[in-house]
Amino acid sequence: MAKLNYTYEEMMADQPYARPHEVMGEKLHGGFDADGKYISPRMQGRGPAIEAWSQNVEAKGGELIDVSVKLLKRENYPNHAQQKFLLDLGLGKTLWDSLSIVGEIEGRGKILSDATGPDFQKIIVEDLSDTAIGHLNKGLHHAHGRDEGGREGSDIGAHDKMWYVVRDLLFGKNAYPIPVAPENITRPEGGRIFPKLPEQHEAFLLIYMNILMVEVRAEKMFAFCCSLFRDPDVFRDRRAAAEEAAALVERIRQDEASHVGYLRAILSEMRLLTFKLSDDTTIKGSELLDPIWKGMVDFHSTTVYDNSRKQTRDSIVRQLMALPDGEALVRRLDALETPLAVAAE
Repeated sequence: MAKLNYTYEEMMADQPYARPHEVMGEKLHGGFDADGKYISPRMQGRGPAIEAWSQNVEAKGGELIDVSVKLLKRENYPNHAQQKFLLDLGLGKTLWDSLSIVGEIEGRGKILSDATGPDFQKIIVEDLSDTAIGHLNKGLHHAHGRDEGGREGSDIGAHDKMWYVVRDLLFGKNAYPIPVAPENITRPEGGRIFPKLPEQHEAFLLIYMNILMVEVRAEKMFAFCCSLFRDPDVFRDRRAAAEEAAALVERIRQDEASHVGYLRAILSEMRLLTFKLSDDTTIKGSELLDPIWKGMVDFHSTTVYDNSRKQTRDSIVRQLMALPDGEALVRRLDALETPLAVAAE
């Protein structure tokens, strides 16, 4: 039987590296084995644990919730063809801004390193010892936060710095001003959604759902970046650097798979379990969580993209209108737009 109970030390343990991870002179987390294969940080115990908990959900008759990019109903904006068009015109600011903002937002994830979540055993009937839920404060929070924003006082960069390196590989350092990242990229909540649960438990349930959908959106961005960076018709004077940038994105993508994995496991476990409510009644987890999860998916799959598209397009139009024949360039940009029906497939 697969091991289901892990210590904090096991959750945080690194696999041995044959050589460290360094790009553009920046020390980064993770490392490489003797064959040059990238090894994500803190995965010696965390990797097998996530796999075991996921399999245990199915062994108990449950199902793992869908976290594929099929949930998303919009294409990246600008899409591959539009971004290529902008780069051909020498307008790299939109991509520079996007990569800078991703790095800033990743760095905010460091807050999970210091987060102690509520004890879910207090509101769930079944024993949580052998579940991912039972390990949230036994390393899962801390490992996730350090993946995103590193460890205080360490010179080893995490995903925030990795995205900045990706950006600088493509454009060089200080190519454009650093943009201001949005204050919040998660679903804004108004009022209590689970009023019969303790407020802190409710808050963390919504945090997990929000972060999971952010991770799903990130997977689409990973694919977009790798496709664009490896296109031989872009960054023609920096092909080797662009290929290295794509490889670095793939490493981030590999790291993020563990975040998707454990968040998917805890929400899938919760659907199987029984929640205790403040009025001394109980409710099956799926009945409690499924309506909220649907709303979370809807928000992240459409609303976020639509709001972001408007802001990004406004910025691009201003840049194009500053060029000769600006109106014609805007029409060419819009002609490359991905139809929503195609984007949703």
